[in-house]
Amino acid sequence: MSQSQQQPALSKCPGCEEPPAAGDLFCGACGYDLSAVPARPGDRPTMAITVPPAAPEAAGAEAVRWPAAAETDSSDVPAPVHRPSDLPGTDSGGRPLAEQEQVQEQVQEPGTPVGSGPVGSAPGPEPLGAPKPSAAAVRHDDRADPDAAQHSGDFALAAPDPRTAEHAAAAAAAPAPGGKVCVACRSGRVDPDGYCENCGHAQPRERDHMEQELDAVAAVSDRGLRHHRNEDSFAVSSTALPDGSPAVVAIVCDGVSSASRPDEASAAAANAANESLLESLPRGTHPQQAMHEAIVAASEAVNALAQEPAGAMEHDAHRHQNAPACTLVGAVMAGELLIVGWVGDSRVYWVPEDRSRPTARLTEDDSWAAQMVAAGLMNEAEAYADERAHAITGWLGADAYELEPHTAAFKPDRPGLVVVCTDGLWNYAESAEEMAAAVPADAQEHPLRGAQVLVGHALDGGGHDNVTVALLPFAVRPQGAGSACETV
Repeated sequence: MSQSQQQPALSKCPGCEEPPAAGDLFCGACGYDLSAVPARPGDRPTMAITVPPAAPEAAGAEAVRWPAAAETDSSDVPAPVHRPSDLPGTDSGGRPLAEQEQVQEQVQEPGTPVGSGPVGSAPGPEPLGAPKPSAAAVRHDDRADPDAAQHSGDFALAAPDPRTAEHAAAAAAAPAPGGKVCVACRSGRVDPDGYCENCGHAQPRERDHMEQELDAVAAVSDRGLRHHRNEDSFAVSSTALPDGSPAVVAIVCDGVSSASRPDEASAAAANAANESLLESLPRGTHPQQAMHEAIVAASEAVNALAQEPAGAMEHDAHRHQNAPACTLVGAVMAGELLIVGWVGDSRVYWVPEDRSRPTARLTEDDSWAAQMVAAGLMNEAEAYADERAHAITGWLGADAYELEPHTAAFKPDRPGLVVVCTDGLWNYAESAEEMAAAVPADAQEHPLRGAQVLVGHALDGGGHDNVTVALLPFAVRPQGAGSACETV
């Protein structure tokens, strides 16, 4: 069985030096653990300390009196440290320390090599008769040599250079590669809301003016001069039929301004209709049936915008607004056929290449004025003079009374130009003859420039609404039966 070693009695506590009571394991004053005090070590033989003999030059010297160091003042500045040169003596080479005073006080010039020995150490013995080197003391704040801190063991200052910090802040504010740059300050980054993060300037929106041109179709859309945003949208594309012949598509949509998010509605409808046509036409679906299905797909896309998200609250911004809505008009050139489809008051015009031939409007508006004329209650002049003339009776949206897609097929017997546009254009060229007069003569060969001219025509007329137009040059063989345009 092991035995514990008896601890010696303590006359005072090692922690507070208070005398403990007999038998206490802890100090009653400070709580020091008295049992943890180690026992006094046993006796050890005394080791003699050999004192080196004094140097011959200093053998008869008097005892050195060290000067008293100054005490620390109230500013907590450390007291100065005395250097070896402040006192008489000799170094390891037997040279008087007083001779080193001037050397220690010299300032190292930039680029002066430093001795290989430790910084602050005394130089080693030199051969007799050798010239004394002009060594210099080391300054630890000298940064002329970038590698000085690495070799000297000193640390670089932590305070950053203000100029470096300024450049770093400017670099952080600069747009990332591929990001948008502010049009005002030319240096700030544009946030998702369309404002510069540097100067706060509002940026022109991408949809304020849009242009697109393909081989056989071109379209231009502009915000106009009175609206604060562009609520129109378009989609143009081309594909191939099963027999390899080309098919060209143009879709134009006009957002209903009295509804919520009309710009989103027009974009969703144009994209959905275009994708539906690009999917059904290559499968061999008849172009007129494909147009009908495209309008239905566009309607479903707009209806989806009105669906409230799960957990919508009573105070949500769009809860009590009208459902998003828009109109749609489209044209497809496939083979020898021209297919048009529409819901609302956007239109399609036919302008023959030979301007001596008759022009035609290929669509009928879903509007109050068109209904009055169709019912025989007013003539066209009286109906369109009424303030209710442009109130639409058909649109795409969740609050539409009934979806009635209109489609028609034509087979022109001569080349011409198909004009697909919103009312922002045809309000300034309403009749077929006025539209033909506004179309430039070379629009058949340069459809993009022709679309730009037509948008300019609307802006010159006042630009009260968003303006969107797509032009499709139609080329046919001379032979063929009957022009549908002449009978419209």
